[in-house]
Amino acid sequence: MKLAIIASILGAASAFAPSTVGGASRVSTSLAAEKSPSLPFLPYPPNLKGYVGDVGFDPLRVSDYMPMDYLRESEIKHGRICMMAWFGFVSVDMGLRIYPLPETMEGLTSVTAHDALVKSGAMGQLLLFFGIGEMLSWFAIAQMLQGSGREAGDFGLDPLGILTDADEEKIADWKLKELKNGRLAMLAFSGVVTQAVLTQGPFPYV
Repeated sequence: MKLAIIASILGAASAFAPSTVGGASRVSTSLAAEKSPSLPFLPYPPNLKGYVGDVGFDPLRVSDYMPMDYLRESEIKHGRICMMAWFGFVSVDMGLRIYPLPETMEGLTSVTAHDALVKSGAMGQLLLFFGIGEMLSWFAIAQMLQGSGREAGDFGLDPLGILTDADEEKIADWKLKELKNGRLAMLAFSGVVTQAVLTQGPFPYV
């Protein structure tokens, strides 16, 4: 009888003891988890795998709750816009103009142009035209998200035929170049606008 009581007590106590095997397994699994190449102190975001330009950079884990194709579309679009925006911003401050130049644009810099063109109504026209473009482009994005097979950022625009008859490796290389230049341009445009506002001077804004 005494043996039965002792056995039951030991059995009950063991229920509250930590499981060494299970705990060790969980710890080893956690340590062995793949880390982000760009942020090695964070785990690798699994939804990035397979995309061109993937370096595991998603510290906010946005890819966990938004479609990756939509995120890639947004990244490519913002990169393309900033590549053109940086070139346009700097070109104006280096003296490039389209003639005949309206009187409302005389003497403007890239920084002062915004308020002046809002007042004259030109920025309202830009908002209208770009808004129409955005609405039309959404049809392609919506079809892509529904499984049309369209790749993010692909509008079939290749007037120089760079990707014509190119193999997969070359296509991936060109996509990577566009992504890297677009990422750099997003940072560069933010920097050039900040520097231009702070110095109020012409290019190179020093």
